[in-house]
Amino acid sequence: MVAIATLNRRKIWAIALTMALVAVFAAVACSSGDEDDPTAAPAASAQGQLGGDAKSIAERRGLSDADIEAALKTFTPTGVMDEYLMFSSGGHSGQLHVIGMPSMRLLKTIAVFTPESWQGYGIGSNESEEVLEGGRVNGDEVLWGDTHHPALTETAGEYDGEFVFTNDKANARVAVISLKDFETKQIVKNPITLSDHGATMVTPNSEWVIEGGQYAMPLSGDYAPISDYQEKYRGMVTMWKFDRAAGRIDTTQSFAIELPPYWQDLCDAGKLVSEGWFVCGSFNTEMATGGNQDGNPPFEAGASQADMDYLHVFNIEKAIAARDAGKTVQIQGFPVIPLEVAASDGILHLVPEPKSPHGADVTPGGEYIVVSGKLDPHVTIYSFDKIIAAIAAGPAETDSFGVPVLAFDDVVEAQVEVGLGPLHTQFDNKGYAYTSLFLDSAVARWTLGGPYASLNPDPEWSLITKTQVHYNVGHIAAAEGDTVSPDGKYLVSLNKWSLDRFNLVGPLLPQNFQLLDIEGTGEEMPVIYDMPVGFGEPHYAQIIKADKIHAWEVYPEIGFNPLTGEIDPSATLAGEERVERDGNTVHVYMTAVRSHFTPEHVTVKEGDHVAWHITNIERGLDATHGFAMPGKNVSLSIEPGETITTEFDVTDDGVFPFYCTEFCSALHLEMAGYFLVEPSGS
Repeated sequence: MVAIATLNRRKIWAIALTMALVAVFAAVACSSGDEDDPTAAPAASAQGQLGGDAKSIAERRGLSDADIEAALKTFTPTGVMDEYLMFSSGGHSGQLHVIGMPSMRLLKTIAVFTPESWQGYGIGSNESEEVLEGGRVNGDEVLWGDTHHPALTETAGEYDGEFVFTNDKANARVAVISLKDFETKQIVKNPITLSDHGATMVTPNSEWVIEGGQYAMPLSGDYAPISDYQEKYRGMVTMWKFDRAAGRIDTTQSFAIELPPYWQDLCDAGKLVSEGWFVCGSFNTEMATGGNQDGNPPFEAGASQADMDYLHVFNIEKAIAARDAGKTVQIQGFPVIPLEVAASDGILHLVPEPKSPHGADVTPGGEYIVVSGKLDPHVTIYSFDKIIAAIAAGPAETDSFGVPVLAFDDVVEAQVEVGLGPLHTQFDNKGYAYTSLFLDSAVARWTLGGPYASLNPDPEWSLITKTQVHYNVGHIAAAEGDTVSPDGKYLVSLNKWSLDRFNLVGPLLPQNFQLLDIEGTGEEMPVIYDMPVGFGEPHYAQIIKADKIHAWEVYPEIGFNPLTGEIDPSATLAGEERVERDGNTVHVYMTAVRSHFTPEHVTVKEGDHVAWHITNIERGLDATHGFAMPGKNVSLSIEPGETITTEFDVTDDGVFPFYCTEFCSALHLEMAGYFLVEPSGS
C-alpha cells in the first residue's frame, strides 16, 4: 500500500507540474497575441516562466522557447496513450508500421510481405506460410515487397478501424490486415501485371479496393519486343471486391480494366458528391520507351516532354455493369474489361493534367480533385460538377486509343502556385489544403474555395505559408486528412533523407518523419518533432483516431486460429497434451503456459514428418509465448488463446533443445524442452 500511495503521489505531482507548464505556455501564447499593441507589456519567454530544475535544464541544453513548446505538445508520459495511430508503409522492408501520435513512438511493425521472426510470420507457422503462399509470383516464392500506400477501411467515408490494406509495388500484390490482432490475413497477386503504384485506395464503404498499375506491359505476360509498345503493351486498374464479413478480398467478384499504355499513378476514390467514381493520375502519355544504351532519350527525358498528361476518370457503376453483362475477356484467368469497352461504355474518360503529375486527391466533400505535377509549380483543382457536365456534353476529342478526352478549360476550377516539385495533398477541417513540395523541401498550406471558403479568414485559392522540412518530402499525412471529416490537428511530413538531422550511422541514412502542428490558422505551422525512420523507405501513411480501433487484448477463446477465425481442430487444453503417430507422421499436441511446455520431451525417428500443434492456454494480457526450434527454421509467436501449427520433415538425427523466446516470467529460461530424433533403423 505504501508503494502504491507513493506512486500515486508521484503521478499527482507529475500531472500538477505538467498542468502548471501548460498554463504557463497558455499565458505566454495569450501574451504574444498583443505583439502589435505598443502599450502591451512584453511577453515573458517560456524559459523565463520555468522554475527551478526545469529552467536550468533548458538553459544547459540550449533549448529555445519553440523547443520547449514543441516538447510540451509531443511529450507523452509513460502509461498515457496516444491520441492517433499512424499506419505507414515500410517501403522495401515489405512491412507496415504503426506509430503513435503525437509521441511519434513506433508501436509495432506488422509483417506483411516479408517473413519476420519475432511475430513468427513465415518462419515455420503453417498459418502465415499459407498467407505468403497467396503472394507467389508465377509459382515462385517472393519473400520481400515494396509497400507504398496503406488504406484503412471506411464506412460512409470515415475510417472505421476494422482493416487496413497495403500494396506491394514491386510485385503487384495487395494484402489485407485485420486490426483486431494487427496481423496479415490475405495476400492476393494480380495475375495480369508485375507492378502497381496507385494502390491501395478504398471506396467510401470499402466495397472495392482499387489497385492502379504502374509500368505498362503485355497483360498476358507474354514476350513482346519494345518496338511493339503501343500495340501490345497496356496499363490496367484492378477493382478488388472486399467481403467485409469474411475479412477477405473475393477474387471471384474482382475484375480489371484495360488501359492505354500510359504509366498509371496514384488513385483516389470519390466521396459524397463524387461517390461512385474514382480517379487515377498518369504520366508518360508520350509512350516513351527509353533505351539510353542505344542512344535513345532516357525515360526521365522521354516521359517528360509533353506539357500535359492524363487524369483517368472512372465510373464504377458502369464498370460493374459491363462486368455483369459479360463484356470481359479472360487474361491469365482473370476477367478484364477491354479498352474499347471502357471507352465506348462511358467507363473511362481522360482529363489533361500538368506534366509529370503524381498526386490525385479528392477533397473531403468530393467536390474537387487536386492534382500536382512534379514539373509544374501549381496545384490544379478540377471541379467534379464540371467533369460531369463535360461528359454529358460529349468529349472534345479522343486519344489515339479512342478514349474520350475532356477539354482542360471545361473542367478546371482553379490553379494555385505553391512551389517547386508539388506532389501530394491532404486536407484539414478549416478549409486548408496541404501540399508536399519535393524540390523546395517544404509543406505548403493553401486555401480551398467554393464551399470551404467560409471556414477561415484567408482568401480562397491562395497560398498562405510554407514550412521547411528536412528533406525532400514525398507524401504527407494529416490526421484523418483524406476522409470526409478531417481533424486538422497534426500533419506528418514523410521525408526521403535526413542528412544532418541525426547521428551518422553509415552511408545508408535513416528517413525522417517530421510532425507539424497545423491546429492553428494563418502562417503558424511549426515542426514539433523529428522521428528517424530506420527501415526501408516509407511512402504514404494514414492517421486514424486511436479510439476507433478496438483490438483484442487476448484471442476470444482458447484454441483460436487467427487465420480462420474459428477454434482450431488441433486446439489442445490442459490435460489433453499428447504425441500421436500415424505412419511416418507424428502429431505433437502441446500446451504453453508460464513457465513450461507440455510435453517437454518429444521423441521421433529420422525420416518422420512432424506436425507440431501448440496452444497458449493463458488468458492474461501480455502472456505471449514463443517457440524456437534451433536448426529447424521454426520461430513462432503464440499469443494468449492462440493455437498455431508448424510442420517439417526430420532429415537428421540428434538432440535439439527447444525453448520459449518471449521473456514470459522469472523462470523463462526454464521454459524449454528436448526434441529427440532417433537414427533411422534404431
